[in-house]
Amino acid sequence: MSRMFKKTKAAKKTAANFMRCDLPEWAELEQHASAMLDTHIHDLFARDAQRFEKFSLRLGSLLMDYSKQRVSEETIRKLCNYAKACDLPDWREKMFKGDTAVNPTENRAALHTALRAGADAKIVIDRENIIPKIQCVLDKMHRFSDEIRSNGRFTHIVNIGIGGSDLGPAMAYKALKPYTDQNIKVHFVSNLDSSHLTSVLKQVDAKKTLFIIVSKSFTTMDTMVNAQSAKEWLCKEIGANSAEDHFVAVSQNVELAKKFGVKEDNIYPLWDWVGGRFSLWSSVGLSLCLALGFEQFRAMLDGAKAIDDHFNSAVMEENLPVIMALIGMWNRNFLGYDNLAIIPYIQNMSRFPTYMQQLDMESNGKSTDKNGQPIPYDTSPVIFGAPGTNAQHSFFQHFHQGTTIVPCDFIACIKNTDSIGDHQTRLLASIFAQSEALMEGKESDDPNKRFEGNRPSTTILLDELTPYSLGMLIALYEHKIFVQGILWNINSFDQCGVELGKVLANQIIPALLEEKETKAMTGSTKNLIEIVRKIS
Repeated sequence: MSRMFKKTKAAKKTAANFMRCDLPEWAELEQHASAMLDTHIHDLFARDAQRFEKFSLRLGSLLMDYSKQRVSEETIRKLCNYAKACDLPDWREKMFKGDTAVNPTENRAALHTALRAGADAKIVIDRENIIPKIQCVLDKMHRFSDEIRSNGRFTHIVNIGIGGSDLGPAMAYKALKPYTDQNIKVHFVSNLDSSHLTSVLKQVDAKKTLFIIVSKSFTTMDTMVNAQSAKEWLCKEIGANSAEDHFVAVSQNVELAKKFGVKEDNIYPLWDWVGGRFSLWSSVGLSLCLALGFEQFRAMLDGAKAIDDHFNSAVMEENLPVIMALIGMWNRNFLGYDNLAIIPYIQNMSRFPTYMQQLDMESNGKSTDKNGQPIPYDTSPVIFGAPGTNAQHSFFQHFHQGTTIVPCDFIACIKNTDSIGDHQTRLLASIFAQSEALMEGKESDDPNKRFEGNRPSTTILLDELTPYSLGMLIALYEHKIFVQGILWNINSFDQCGVELGKVLANQIIPALLEEKETKAMTGSTKNLIEIVRKIS
C-alpha cells in the first residue's frame, strides 16, 4: 500500500506546531483513501454514465476534464471540507488584498494578481493604491513597444535574465510565436555558460540590437556577468558612446542599473510584492510585449484576470484552481504519487514544463510550515514533462508499465492555426488515446504485454492557443500552487533554498582564481578546485 505521509515523533499539539495532518478532515481523507486505493477508475465510469459531466469544468475557452482521476463525489466533498478547514477562502482574500501574512518569511504581499487587475481596481499597500503605479508602467511599456515596432531601429531583442526573469517570457514568446512581429526576433540569454551568450551574439547585428537586463536586485551573478560581457561586446562593435541607447533595465534597484550605464528613462521598475516566478505580467514581460505588441500582451493579462475573477468567486466544487490543487494534494499525500508530468500536445509550448518546474517546485518545495516547524507530510511533487507526441516515444513506456505511477496533466488545443492536412486530428487522437490507455490498461496472457491501467490523468483543452488562453492557463497553475501552499500550510512565495549555493559559489570563485582555500571546504571540493587549477 502506498505511503500516506511520513510519521514523525509525536509532539504536544500547540498553536505553533499544530499540523495540517492533525485536522480531523485529514484523518477522514486518509481513511477514505484506504478504500479508494482498491478502486479502478474504469469501474468509476462503469457506475456512472454522467461521470464526465460531474468531473469536468469549463471557463470560457478552457475545459478541464478530471474524470480520469481516481476520485469519487465523496472524495471531492471530503477534499473541499479539508480546504475549508484550512481557511482557504480567508487566505485567498488575504492574497488578493495584499496581506503580508501570505509571505511571512519576507513580510511581503504577493500581488501578481494586481498586475492584471485593470485600471479600475483599488489595492492599498502602505496606505497607497498601487494600481496607478502599475498602470503607469503598463502605459510606458505600451509607448515603448509602439515605438520599437514602428521605427524599425531594432530588429533583435536580447533578454538577459535567469529564473523568473527568463523562464516566463521565454516560454510565452515561443508559445505565442505566430502572434509576434516577424521583423523583430527575441533571444533569451540565461545560462552563465558563455556559450549561451556567444551563440546569440553571433546571430545579431550590434547596431540593431536592444539588450534588456532583467534582475530585481541587479546583483544576480549569472545575469550581471552576462550583461557585462554583452556591454563589452557592444562597445567594441559600435563604440562606448553609442552603446548606452542599446540597454534597458527591468529592476527594483534603480541606482545599480544607472551605475551599469542604463539611462533612467530606460529603467522599468519592479516591486517587492511580485516574486520572480510570478512576474511575467509585469515589466519582466517587456521583451514579450515588444514582440507581441501591447494589445496582445494586454490580452494575455486579461486571460489571467478571467481566472483571477473565477478563482475569487466560484464555489470550491466548481472552482478550477481549487479542484486542480485538491486533486494534486490527494494524489501526493493520500495515493502516494511523488511526481506530476505536464505534457503539452502543442509544440510551441515545449518550454511550458520547464516553466512549471520553477513555478511549482520553487514555490512549494518546502519541508517546514509557516511557523518554521518541520512537517511530516510531502509537499510539491517532482514536475517534469516534454511535448507530446515526442514524450510518447521517450518516457511513456514508464507511464504505462513502470513500477511508479505518474499522474499526468495533458494539455491540448482543439484548433491549430498552423495545422496542415490531418495533423491536428491525429494529434488529438494521440492525446485522447494516451489518457484512455493509462486509465484502462490491457489484459494479456503475455505478462510483457499486460498493462495495469488505473493510472490517473487530467486533460486540459483550449479552443486554440492565443495570448488570452495562455494567460488563463498560466494563472490556473499559479492559483493551483497557491492553494496547495495553503493546504500544506507552507509559504509559496519565498525561496530560501536557492540562496545557499549562490553564497558558496561566491566563496569558491577566489579559490579558483588564486591558490587559497575557503573556510570549511570539504576534501572533495578542494580536490576538484585543484584539478581545475592544473588544467586551466
